[in-house]
Amino acid sequence: MVMLLLKIAVDYSAIKAVYIAPMKALAQEVVVKFGERVKGLGITVRECTGDMQLTRNEIMDSQLLVVTPEKYDVITRKGGDGTLITMVSLVIIDEVHLLADERGAVIETIVARTQRYIESSQRHVRIVGLSATLPNYRDVARFLAVGDRDPKSGTGGLFHFGPEYRPVPLDTTFIGVTEKNRVKAKEQMNLHAYRKMVAALEKGKQVMVFVHSRK
Repeated sequence: MVMLLLKIAVDYSAIKAVYIAPMKALAQEVVVKFGERVKGLGITVRECTGDMQLTRNEIMDSQLLVVTPEKYDVITRKGGDGTLITMVSLVIIDEVHLLADERGAVIETIVARTQRYIESSQRHVRIVGLSATLPNYRDVARFLAVGDRDPKSGTGGLFHFGPEYRPVPLDTTFIGVTEKNRVKAKEQMNLHAYRKMVAALEKGKQVMVFVHSRK
C-alpha cells in the first residue's frame, strides 16, 4: 500500500473576504464562529467595527474581515491601488433586507461602490446577500445584479429556499386587513398577530414573530 501526501501551497495574501453584519454583537459572534471553523486552514478572521480598530498590517494579514455596514462604508471611500476595496474578492451582506430600513442607504452605497469598482477594473468580485425575512427577494436580486437560477443548467445566483426545505412541514395562512388607514391597519395586524400568538401559547406551543425591522 502506497500513500501519497500532497502539500498544496496557498497564497493567503491573495484571499480577502468581507462579512458585513448589521450589529457589533452579531459581528463578534461571527468572528468566534468562523474563527473556530477555519482555524485549521490557517485563515485569520478579525473583527473591524467601531469598537475594534485594526492597523493596516492587521487588515493585510486577515483573510476574513467582519465589519458593520457603516465601518465598511468608511474604510472603502478612498479608492486607488492597495486600498481594501481593491483586495476584496467576496462581500457577504447578512440581513440584506435592511435595505428597507433607515440604514439601507449605507448598504446601497456599499453595493453601488463595489459594482462601480467591478465595472472600472473588470475584476470579479462576488456579492452574496443573506436574509431569512425577505418577501421581495427578486427585487433585491436585481439590485445585486443576480440572475434567477436555472435548475437545468445550474446557472444563476438566486437561491430561494421555500418551506419544502424545512424538516417539519409549514402551514401558511393569510389574514386580510381591509382597513385603509395605515395606523389603524397596523393596529389590526398587531392585534391579529397577538391573538394567534396567545392561541398557540395556550396550546403549549412556541411562538416566533418575524418583523421587517427591529424598529
